[in-house]
Amino acid sequence: MDAKYARRRHTNTVAMTLCWGAALFGISWLAFILVALLWNGVAGLNIAVFTEVTPGPGSTGGGLLNAIVGSLIMTTIGVAIGTPIGMLAGTYMAEYGRYAKLTKVVRFINDILLSAPSIIIGLFIYEAVVVPLGHFSALAGSLALAVIVIPVVVRTTEDMLLLVPNTLREASIALGMPRAYMIMRVAYSAARAGIVTGVLLAIARASGETAPLLFTALSSPFLSLDLGKEMANLPVIINNFAGSPYENWRQLAWTGALLITLAVLTLSVGARVLTRQGAQK
Repeated sequence: MDAKYARRRHTNTVAMTLCWGAALFGISWLAFILVALLWNGVAGLNIAVFTEVTPGPGSTGGGLLNAIVGSLIMTTIGVAIGTPIGMLAGTYMAEYGRYAKLTKVVRFINDILLSAPSIIIGLFIYEAVVVPLGHFSALAGSLALAVIVIPVVVRTTEDMLLLVPNTLREASIALGMPRAYMIMRVAYSAARAGIVTGVLLAIARASGETAPLLFTALSSPFLSLDLGKEMANLPVIINNFAGSPYENWRQLAWTGALLITLAVLTLSVGARVLTRQGAQK
């Protein structure tokens, strides 16, 4: 018995050592990337980054104003389009068609979209929107980001609503509350933190995507608010500037990467906080 117990303890020690080693290996590389990003990105962080547009080839100075504004516009529109669709689909799957065959089909397609490479989504929007219109546009980029947002919101909305106890639904219906009113007032209230967390995670994922925007919005060296034309955005600017022969372009690429990282980190932390608050309630 003692030999068997000792063998189990030895096996557990080996397994825990391997787990800790793998975790430290991954965290060390993540820390190395973050330190390199901070070291190179902070060096170019100044007021011009937020007040000047991207410079031309061989120019000095410049900033990322047009890219920041373009990213905010397209991400906002993409989230505004994708969030209602995702919430409505998730609500149907959790509240109305929980055991319907359509729900199984939608869930299967949604799982495929969750794991689909973003470049495939970009190619789809390119063929569906850009080719018929004959030119790149910010609207096409927004639609591509919306397609990225939808499956994330669908999954989180469905999962959070399924966690709401059925006793709350039964009590509401017993009081004569219509089903739609019950969903809005009871189910959504109970799952609010989780749904908002899903939206924040969708924003974090969409805001850093480069491939879909390369096929849809492309980029522009100017500050433009026209959704029917090409529009600058941080992911594509970083992609274009990172491998350029100009030092100021490479510095702007580091700074842009830092801004996106900080934005995604803020959204992720906010999502964690909301999830913890929802669990405590």
